[in-house]
Amino acid sequence: MYPGAYDPAGPAVVTADGNTTLTYGELEENSLRLADHLRASGMRKGDHLALLSDNDPRVFEVYWAALRSGLYLTAVNHHLTAEEAAYIVRDCGAKALIVSGALSELGARVKELVPEVEHRLDFADGTYDAALRAASPAPPAVQPRGADMLYSSGTTGRPKGIEPTLPDGDVRTDPSTYQLLFQPMYGFGTDTVYLCPAPLYHAAPLRFCGVITATGGTVVLMNSFDPQGALAAIERHRVTHSQWVPTMFVRMLKLPDAVRERYDTSSMKVAIHAAAPCPVEVKRRMMDWWGPVLYEYYAATEGNGITFIGPEEWLRKPGSVGRAGLLGELRICDGAGKPLPPGETGVVYFERDELPFRYHGDLGRTREAQHPGHPNWTTTGDIGHADEDGYLFLTDRKAFMIISGGVNIYPQEIEDCLVLHPAVADVAVIGVPDEEMGESVLAVVQPAQEGDAGPELGAELIAYVRARMAHYKVPRQVRFVSELGVPLTNGEPGDK
Repeated sequence: MYPGAYDPAGPAVVTADGNTTLTYGELEENSLRLADHLRASGMRKGDHLALLSDNDPRVFEVYWAALRSGLYLTAVNHHLTAEEAAYIVRDCGAKALIVSGALSELGARVKELVPEVEHRLDFADGTYDAALRAASPAPPAVQPRGADMLYSSGTTGRPKGIEPTLPDGDVRTDPSTYQLLFQPMYGFGTDTVYLCPAPLYHAAPLRFCGVITATGGTVVLMNSFDPQGALAAIERHRVTHSQWVPTMFVRMLKLPDAVRERYDTSSMKVAIHAAAPCPVEVKRRMMDWWGPVLYEYYAATEGNGITFIGPEEWLRKPGSVGRAGLLGELRICDGAGKPLPPGETGVVYFERDELPFRYHGDLGRTREAQHPGHPNWTTTGDIGHADEDGYLFLTDRKAFMIISGGVNIYPQEIEDCLVLHPAVADVAVIGVPDEEMGESVLAVVQPAQEGDAGPELGAELIAYVRARMAHYKVPRQVRFVSELGVPLTNGEPGDK
């Protein structure tokens, strides 16, 4: 379905503070007007539209205008520098750039750096509204389905555009693959109230909110994640469905008991989570708090495959991210591409009938994602194993693996351990050069309180890991930062 199929007065998107509502009537009319403006500007099926926005409800006007025009929509991470954002706008070949008012300065700088972009509209300077007023809201006879083309930074080099094949069909009559998968899986419908606490330039928030507005529900949009603010939004809007990443669970669990107990979360029927493996203890504690409503899936922006697991299954298979089958079969292979039996760890591939994506303008990277003997088997570099029942357990990404003294160490499990320490707000574990071992383990920690950073806390965190994991996995050093990416010390605290 599409926005015009629902009650025009019904709320399609509301901000978490309740101050702004975009109705289905407004979403339908404004997306049609924008689509008409883009057609009049010369944009045609297969062209690219770039969007630089915070979590503004008008994002969905742009989203549906692109979808009903057969365009590729590239949402750009607004935390990038102007040069980094300009690279993406240039690389995707955008003919138009739409900018939210909160990012007008960044948008203007990007336009200067990419003068070949033919059209720029801004939510704040009147150009966006003027374009809508001058355009027609009449539905065109044909509305070819478009798609997003988002950028994944990967682990090295420039970001890469993940370009799917544009689907056939009309947006009004032919549901997207995401709607066909997720609507029956999670029970989305006109009574759904869906909390989005994450930025819309990421694949999952954008795509899931697209499904909600395709099925007549209401998106409750947070401009940025705040643990107490998220709980307040659940209570205020009687949220029924939501999506999270494990870090958000950790930060909500670290709220004082009195704060957590202050909010009524009983309306929640389905809390979806993905993006990273969730530590087993974190998930258990969340289910103790919210009940058996946590539903996990594993997928990538590439859309090359997916696994699902519900709460009851997970209690039987703790730590698993589920089974495949609805969008490609799961294959675990060794470094040479040989399929491995259940229980053995290797590279995670999904087998599809045809290649589901390519990296925009980069045949080499596309080939790197393909199995050496089966070009329709693709991987994003994740490592894991499947058990006898076909349940997938992830270990880490291949590129993140640390090899110390010839032993493979996966940072994810060390991060999962450290993030539960009450003095840790966030953590990243990396390998650093070591003359004797080749690499050694370094934990980069954002402390919950900056004043706690120092040798004593470093030693305490090392001891905390040593009591819970094999000694070869224990960090040799702890380095403290005020936030990940911003140094707080020179690395001496906790050196050992």
